[in-house]
This record gives sequence, C-alpha cells and structure tokens, in this order.
Amino acid sequence: MLRGLVAVALLGLVAVNPAHAAEAPAITVNERVTHQQIDGFGVSQAFRRNELLEALTPAQQREILDLWFDRQKGAGLSILRLGIGSSPAGSPYDHMVSIQPENPGGPDAPPKYVWDGDDNSQVWVAKEAKAYGVKRFFADAWSAPGYMKTNGDDKNGGNLLPEWEKAYADYLLAYTKFYAQEGIKITDLGFTNEPDWTATYASMRFTPEQAAQFVKVLGPITKGQVNLVCCDSFGWNQAKAYTAAIEADPEARRWVKTHTGHTYASPVDAPLPTGRKSWMSEWNPNGSTWNEAWDDGSGYDGFTIAQAIHDALTLGDVSAYIYWLGASRGTTRAFMQVDDTAKTYKVSKRLWAMAAYSRFIRPGAVRVDAAAANPALKVSAFRNTDGSKVIVALNTSAEAVTWDGVRGRATAYVTNNDNSLTPSAVTGRTVTLQPRTLTTIVVR
Repeated sequence: MLRGLVAVALLGLVAVNPAHAAEAPAITVNERVTHQQIDGFGVSQAFRRNELLEALTPAQQREILDLWFDRQKGAGLSILRLGIGSSPAGSPYDHMVSIQPENPGGPDAPPKYVWDGDDNSQVWVAKEAKAYGVKRFFADAWSAPGYMKTNGDDKNGGNLLPEWEKAYADYLLAYTKFYAQEGIKITDLGFTNEPDWTATYASMRFTPEQAAQFVKVLGPITKGQVNLVCCDSFGWNQAKAYTAAIEADPEARRWVKTHTGHTYASPVDAPLPTGRKSWMSEWNPNGSTWNEAWDDGSGYDGFTIAQAIHDALTLGDVSAYIYWLGASRGTTRAFMQVDDTAKTYKVSKRLWAMAAYSRFIRPGAVRVDAAAANPALKVSAFRNTDGSKVIVALNTSAEAVTWDGVRGRATAYVTNNDNSLTPSAVTGRTVTLQPRTLTTIVVR
C-alpha cells in the first residue's frame, strides 16, 4: 500500500492518511513505472473523402479542420494517414488516383510518373494539418497498380508479381518525393493495407513471409529516409503473425520501425510481439445508421470509441491510435457526416471520445502506471514532455466515483451525453467521476 501512496504524491496528489490505509484511493498513479512513448492520435481521409469537404463553404471547411486539428476548439490530432493511389484517373468514387496509372512498358522500363499536386485533395488537407502543427504523415498503399499484380487489377486482392517488386518499391518512394515537393515530409510509409483480406476495392495480398520479403526490397531503396511501417492486418490478433515474421528475419527487422494492425477482425488484447513501437492504424465500428450519441448501447457511440482507445493504450501498449474516417457521407461511422449536396455537416460524440485523449496526450508523452480501486473505472495516465500530467478516467458504472486527492493547478474535462470536453477547474482535492462519463484531468 505504501508504494501506491508514494506514487500518488509523485503526481502532485495528496496521499491518504496512513491511518486509513485500508481504504485504497480511487486512482493510484505510479510515475516510476513507465510504459510506451506516444507518437500521437490521428485520422485518415483517404478514398477521396476530402472532396466532400471541398463541396462545403470555406467557413465550414475551417470549422471541420479546427475540429480535427485545433487544440483549443477540437481534437488536436497529430497524425494524418494518407492513401497512396493505385487506380487510373477517372475511376468511380472511393478510388484514388495513381502516380503511375499506365504500365511504363515493363518492370525494368523507365518509370512514367504523373503528379497533379493535388492527390485527391490529400495535399490540401496535409498542408492544413501541417499549419496546425501536425508533423507525422503516414502514407499507406492499399494496392500496387494493377499491372504489377497477378490479377491485373488494383481491386479484388491478387499478389505483387515478383518481377515488379523493385519497381513497386521505387513507386512508393517516388510518392514520398512528390509530397516533399509540396512541402510535406512523409514520415511513415506503409506498402500494404489489410494484406490478409480480399476487398472489392483496392486490395493486395501478402502472407507474413511475403511481407517480410518485400520489406528487404523496400528498405534498402528508402535508405532510412522514411520510417517503414508494416503490416496493417485487418485484425489485431492476425497482425501478430506479420510482426512475428518480421521479427524473425534480421534484415526485415532492421528496416521496420513501426508495427501496425487494425481491429476489425479482433480487438486489441495484448501487445504485438515486438520491442518496437506499434500503432492501431485503422478502425471504426460496424453500424447501419449515422449516430451522434455518446452512450446508447449501439456499439458505435462515443462511449464505445473511448473504451477501444483505452484498451489499445493499456492492453496493447500502442503508441498511436488512428481512426477511420474523419468525415464521410450517409450512414458513416466517421467522426463527422458531410452532406455535400445540402452543404451541411454533423459531428458525432465519437470525435469527442478521441479528443479526450488526443488533445491532451501529446507526441512524446510517456504512459505511466495507473490503477483504479473500482474495476468499473478504466484509468490511464501520461506524462507530457512539458511536465504536465494527464489522467483519463472512463467510468463505466452507473454510479459516480469520487477521487479525493488532486492537488495543484488542475482542470477536469468532461465528456458524456451533455458535455463535449467541458472544462471545470478542480478546487480542493476532489474530482467526481460521473457515471458513464469520460473525464480527462490535466495537472500542470
């Protein structure tokens, strides 16, 4: 018990009187025990979703960008995931334009790259994100161009032809150079998205062993100019096989800096088998309607997102959490719904669930040990590089929990049915963690 009391004092919180040591504090934080370093929280707008924003007024565009990237008005997101195109220009909605839509004449022919400076409006959003302070730009390819694949199509799976491996690696590096031309440094590069899932849209298959093999082609070509990311499996448990294959190959392990997985097929339940960083790089929940609710039991409300982020950080030790998507149309489970015809948009509580973490836990932060006396309280704690501490508590029960122990200059931000990061100064030593509520406590 003494260890817990010391830990609370380290965070600038008042320790419990030893005479009452039998009563465990609601939250115990131990800064001496550290976990993963945080790279950030992000969003993707791939598959031409930015074109929806372009249909809105400039004022509405600014409001949405503020909600994504501004640290006072919105989520303060710090990672933008970009989709590397594979389809020819003029493809139907949901496909991305390729930088080499036509076969240049074979894998050994000089490449014939085409760059329009726009990349389905992804360049525009990247520049805006950079202006807000975003420094991590993660470019990911769903497929190689169809002519490089066994099925001759960027869609419906298929495999990368061995003779095209080097040309595909060159193609990926060229993409990063085009962005550099526009003033955007691609910091993280992925060559595959859900390699264990065949989709009717852009998709390409790799086994874990094939992915490790291609890393050994791509790595030397990039020469460390960009962090290589692999492998974005469609489930977290499934991603473990890809991580294990890379870790088992010394040359592949040399090049891959970040291991990634999605959580459609299986949720985060444990860390990936690597000593390197891992990211939960794509997910949104299943659902059949647009939903703005915080806590309605639908499984795609804000409360669901808060639980998923907590689990990824605490069970999976992830360094980044990237949501799919920032905005889309119709019955989307994106953070926002855009009606490009009516020129309107709506915001769901899913955005504010992410914001309760992303606005305050900044790149470079370190997760420190945190525990709750009540198992219904899901708690995580972080120390930012500026010295501020962030404690995020999701109260999953129907009863309030009182944490008597805060000291110093602290603010609690509340997110629930009626609030979206509503701030309140903490007076005295007590914070009330309301039922079915996400509370972010920032101690400076």
